[in-house]
Amino acid sequence: MEKKVKYSCLEPLKAPGLPIVIAAAVREAEALANACSDLGISVSAFCDTEKRKTGKLLCGIEVIHTPDLPQRYPEARFILASQHIVEVAEQLTDMGYDEFYSGLELLKDYDVSKHEHLISQKYMEERISVYSKTHEAYFDGARTYMRSVDVMVTTKCSLKCESCSNLMQYYTNPADTDFDKTVEALEILNNNVDEISEFRIIGGEPMMNKNWAFIVKAILDKDADRKVFVYTNGTISPKDEHLEFFHDKHVNFIVTDYGDLSRNIDKLTAKLDAHGLTYVSTPADNWLDCSRIKHHQRKRADLEEVFKQCCVKYVYTLQDGRLYRCPFIANAASLKAIPDNPGNYVDLFSKTKDIKQELRRLVKAVKFFPACDFCDGRPYDTSEVGKKGYYGKGMIPAGRQTKTPLPYHRYE
Repeated sequence: MEKKVKYSCLEPLKAPGLPIVIAAAVREAEALANACSDLGISVSAFCDTEKRKTGKLLCGIEVIHTPDLPQRYPEARFILASQHIVEVAEQLTDMGYDEFYSGLELLKDYDVSKHEHLISQKYMEERISVYSKTHEAYFDGARTYMRSVDVMVTTKCSLKCESCSNLMQYYTNPADTDFDKTVEALEILNNNVDEISEFRIIGGEPMMNKNWAFIVKAILDKDADRKVFVYTNGTISPKDEHLEFFHDKHVNFIVTDYGDLSRNIDKLTAKLDAHGLTYVSTPADNWLDCSRIKHHQRKRADLEEVFKQCCVKYVYTLQDGRLYRCPFIANAASLKAIPDNPGNYVDLFSKTKDIKQELRRLVKAVKFFPACDFCDGRPYDTSEVGKKGYYGKGMIPAGRQTKTPLPYHRYE
């Protein structure tokens, strides 16, 4: 099947013609814009489906809300900055556009050190590396590739956000994952896929697990070039001896700042600075309301549409020896808030199934999962709230706390 997105972009983009728009105002979009400038390619705008990113400038260039594009640029050429290549191309195709390019050629000789970025040089290098591998995998459909795997190391959290999209607010007996089982599951996973670009250490709050750093070390011990991102809420300052594991490694910290709730964020970032470790700290801002667990009983066509629009359907999540396509399904299954259904996951410890083929099914062959019918939906475009089977309330304040775990229906 012919690819909608083209690899060769330099000559077509340098030639006079339609306006050029970079699709998705993500971190690596800044590098793409700089590369275009270096090569004499004029970019007219960025576009993004997240309304909160729009109406402002990035690299001195306007960011337009994607649904508004046809009014501004009825025809255009697109460079895809997003790693969700197929979904972005389909969305733009539905809007009447038909000229899409990967940025692989643009970034091939891009020198991060010669440009200023909104993020650190090292972090930009990591983002470009993951971007490149994701786009290369798009053009090589034979490979079983995962952009990232979320390694859930605990369901304990130092906060209790009532609208946590990872469903921590429902756990009455949160617990750490078993260290040996997690490491063994990672080994099985790595032996049965062609490539994983990055590993993301998550919870809960991952540092609630005293073994969190040893799990990261175990990942790196298998391959020192692996890229690891640790997601934390700024409530815990890690031990120096743990951070020493990560010197000269590709370990990055993603710190979400919840204001006063992130009570140790200054201590955390000071330690990361002292150890020369890369981090990005961003305010919690608002969340999309998507944390309710309810059986919606959608029709098949509606389930396919909800899955198509889902912004986390490639957030592979490893939890208790099973690999899922998203953290909602992983935690809903762990909570027994959905019926157990092998169609929702791959059991990496199964003795009766071909794990390689099962992982390929999970990655490539799915239009939706049975568990999707229990999710309110998480659309890329938040302006679509209230449409396409989404049942949430739209954007809500982040970090609102609950004193006690929330009730839910449990399937035994």
